[in-house]
Amino acid sequence: MGDGSAWNQLREEVVACRACPRLVAYRERVAHDRKREFRDQEYWGRPVPGFGDPNARLVVVGLAPAAHGSNRTGRVFTGDRSAAFLVGGLHDAGFANQPTSLQRGDGLRYTDLYLTAAVRCVPPDNHPKPEEKAHCRPFLEREFVLLSRTRSYLALGGFAWESTLDAAARVHNVARPRVAFEHGACASLGPGKPLVWGSYHPSPQNTNTGKLTRPMFVGLLEQIRAGWE
Repeated sequence: MGDGSAWNQLREEVVACRACPRLVAYRERVAHDRKREFRDQEYWGRPVPGFGDPNARLVVVGLAPAAHGSNRTGRVFTGDRSAAFLVGGLHDAGFANQPTSLQRGDGLRYTDLYLTAAVRCVPPDNHPKPEEKAHCRPFLEREFVLLSRTRSYLALGGFAWESTLDAAARVHNVARPRVAFEHGACASLGPGKPLVWGSYHPSPQNTNTGKLTRPMFVGLLEQIRAGWE
């Protein structure tokens, strides 16, 4: 699982990163301008580290922080509608101790689950550039190394799917699986190694239209856990 000092060092490096000028400028502008309903709040406005159980068997990977979600609150999948759907589902499946993720310090804990993202800064229009993804990849790989009890990775959306396959293949020293993304997709890294699963991203665009429903998401989580038995 890695010791606490390694986790602390990684977190400090993530939060201090300024490797991508476009993302630095955008995250800081959003934090300065703020959204009207959050005008009285101080935004995080920095890269967002992962959060969860360092002994987790399930590692969930999202795309990047949301402008007024994680970029505001400083915790991955916290404070917006995507977080509300995701954490509600994680609670239903027994991975979260509460069904809401509103702000740092709200008491949320994950058990057997670690939550992170492929890119750590909010990108304009939710579209990181390839070089920005590449700058963040070492952070994801280091998390994967520290999370030594991992049995499954779950990528939320196509971008996270590609990033997770890339990082997992490098960390586990195997050829990158060539499996197309879809909800419920599953890629093997080889005997005795974790499986990589895919889910549609819990964005309002997907959840409001019924492309991703709570039963679909919870059912996938239960299917993943059943494979550990």
